[in-house]
Amino acid sequence: MQELLSNLSIQVNDNIFLKNPESSDLGKKIIQGGIELMDETGFEAFTFNKLAKKINSTEASIYRYFESKHKFLLFLTIWYWGWMEYRLVFALANILSPENRITRAIHLLTEDVDEMGNSPHIDQIKLYRIVISESSKAYFTKEVDQENKEGCFSGYKRIVKRVSDIILEINPRYMYPHMLISTVIEGAHHQRYFAEHLPKLTDEIKDGDAVTKFYTEMVFRAIKEDLPYKPPEQKT
Repeated sequence: MQELLSNLSIQVNDNIFLKNPESSDLGKKIIQGGIELMDETGFEAFTFNKLAKKINSTEASIYRYFESKHKFLLFLTIWYWGWMEYRLVFALANILSPENRITRAIHLLTEDVDEMGNSPHIDQIKLYRIVISESSKAYFTKEVDQENKEGCFSGYKRIVKRVSDIILEINPRYMYPHMLISTVIEGAHHQRYFAEHLPKLTDEIKDGDAVTKFYTEMVFRAIKEDLPYKPPEQKT
């Protein structure tokens, strides 16, 4: 699968950038240096001035590609979800059983990324760390509705839909497939972050990945329950 992924070009929404950074050597240096710098400093401390110094360029040259660091963060997260979608498609190819497909999908969406891909200017391990700690800042903004209309989050939404459709194959009566899968993805990111920085907020198990096992169990327990939840009657 890695050889196939190495030949793919991830398409990022044109509304994100002023000039496609994948189209030039300088643009690729901006991506590579930006990933390294944001991984080191975090989004709040990240600036184009610092990035320009890191890549021996000028702040003005970076602004020719991105109008703000918010747009740069959007570019990184969109690229990540495009890459994850390709990985998901290949991982689930030719698997007939929906139970096996959902298991593989959960594993892919919750596992710790610890292998480099073949894109020389994109370190997927560092990008994964950025997505865990910073990606929510890409959509917890006042501009989120407009950016959603422009299709900035379409890759993330396609992943959620792909996996939600598998859930409905297993249990067509399940009422919350999209909610469940988005909870798995965001929750797994939180647990990875907690494990690294706030370990008392999560758990470890022997002989396995606690995060992946937890969310696999959670999903199967949820979708195997046939009866819809009924809230208790309120006394008046």
